[in-house]
Amino acid sequence: MDVTGPSRLPAGTSQIPQQRGERLRDAAVRYAEERHWDVLSGAWLETVDGVERCSCGTADCPAPGAHPTGRDWVNQATGSAVVVRRMWARAPRASILLPTGRTFDALDVPESAGCLALARMERRQVELGPVTCTPGRRMLFFVLPGAAAKVPDLVRNLGWPPNAIDLTARGEGDYVVAPPTRVGLRGPIQWARRPTAANRWLPDAQELVSALAYACGRERR
Repeated sequence: MDVTGPSRLPAGTSQIPQQRGERLRDAAVRYAEERHWDVLSGAWLETVDGVERCSCGTADCPAPGAHPTGRDWVNQATGSAVVVRRMWARAPRASILLPTGRTFDALDVPESAGCLALARMERRQVELGPVTCTPGRRMLFFVLPGAAAKVPDLVRNLGWPPNAIDLTARGEGDYVVAPPTRVGLRGPIQWARRPTAANRWLPDAQELVSALAYACGRERR
């Protein structure tokens, strides 16, 4: 099964909206109001001499238009829709960042492994939370907070040294970039599984790690 690109995602995820017409502010407000996620406005893309560059001014920025703008970003994130509107009033093109370790953590795997695991879990009717796809060919599975502390032991119990497979957890002090943010010329962050009323209650990392570790192990071999 070829799952190397976003257009080849498994059944149930093929209709990922392009989300190009969705305003960043509207999406950020919805995350705060409907999901009660903390939200932070990040860097954005600027056109300089006909070339899009990151607002941070770094010529070789590794995540153009998709990273925090200050060292104290952790304390600037907010769950208030009123404050979120003010953030994007000041910077309408700002990226949407969601701090992890608060209302959710995220399990980060290669896209090909994530597609394989997602298909297996859907067949087994595993309850899943939202899942994003990045233009860097990664997939992030939203799970309950605390995953970052659990995952190394969970992976070890499955017979893998934690550093042997490409499965990591983003927890306290980290963040994920949310749709419809665009990462430079690479393209937008997209939902493989959109946030809905059906997946409001997130799974525990333990419920997903086995399938994800198996898929990452196949990827490694």
